[in-house]
Amino acid sequence: MTDADATSPFLRVRGLSKRYGSFRALEAIDLDVARGEFVCFLGPSGCGKTTLLRMIAGLDRQDEGRIELGSVDVSTAPPADRDFGIVFQSYALFPNLTVEANIAYGLVNRRTQRARVKARVAELLALIGLPEQGDKYPGQLSGGQQQRVALARALATSPSLLLLDEPLSALDAKVRTRLREEIRLLQKRLGITTIMVTHDQEEALAMADRVVVMNRGRIEQVGTPEAIYRDPASAFVADFIGAMTFLDATVEGEHALRVGAVDLVCEGGRGFIPGSPIRLGLRPEEIRVGNVAPGDVNALEVRVRSLEFLGSFYRARLEPSRDLGGGLVADLSANLSGDLGLAEGQYLYVSLPPKALRAFPQTSAA
Repeated sequence: MTDADATSPFLRVRGLSKRYGSFRALEAIDLDVARGEFVCFLGPSGCGKTTLLRMIAGLDRQDEGRIELGSVDVSTAPPADRDFGIVFQSYALFPNLTVEANIAYGLVNRRTQRARVKARVAELLALIGLPEQGDKYPGQLSGGQQQRVALARALATSPSLLLLDEPLSALDAKVRTRLREEIRLLQKRLGITTIMVTHDQEEALAMADRVVVMNRGRIEQVGTPEAIYRDPASAFVADFIGAMTFLDATVEGEHALRVGAVDLVCEGGRGFIPGSPIRLGLRPEEIRVGNVAPGDVNALEVRVRSLEFLGSFYRARLEPSRDLGGGLVADLSANLSGDLGLAEGQYLYVSLPPKALRAFPQTSAA
């Protein structure tokens, strides 16, 4: 690999568009993926994430745009010429073939020597933690084991790109959590460039180097999980990634907002013209509860309307004493809730930290 190969994107997508009649599945998608990177396409159903994955694979053809893999234009190349392995949501294992035969399928089609096939299959079975399961059939395995076999089959030919189409969505929660850790560790160990489609925000945040948030056939934001969560580029991203309370507000100055009958200080409201309406967002865990005095910055008196126990934390729905145009939601650790002796109907002061308030254009859909 040359220095240019190491610094240039491994996958380059430019101007990719796809329409089905009047429906725009993808609209002018531009994206770069580095070699060895783990990228998640995240978004609601119908946002275009699977369509984009299938076009990268060559399983669907774009109407416009260009796709390069390793600096080679593959825009019109068939799937067989794109050097990828793929794992589908349904696993797509051959039920009449043993685990070994399923993993070996791509190698056999390439007429690889039998001894090399046997060695590679044994290597992959050990890699996925199923060294003794080679002679079983898919129907004799659990869902998690079948997913491991599908992953091994995708890796058998040593592709340069691994594509995962919602590979964990059919599994129960505990197996899904365990497998996402295993897949991420395996990807790091192999250093293979990986793209995964998911609608599960927790999955994307836990696994990806970067997340591509999609909506209505367009990319809303690309960034690290931390950047996507902490600095969302739009109200849609803020609402889709994690929980967010939105309030209508009016800009009164560089750091000053009017929300209902309340004046607030906001450090994230720069760039808006005084008098313009905005959407103000705040994450539940960022509301400060406890040791708040009436004179503190952005302090509000609230009544605890309801408390919902969610295991490690309580979700409190708060009703401000002064008009805020809506209620607030605060997440508190079980320990803090116990220390404060929170109870439904209780009045207390909370603070909305200026750094935690995020301002979005009023027209930005939430």
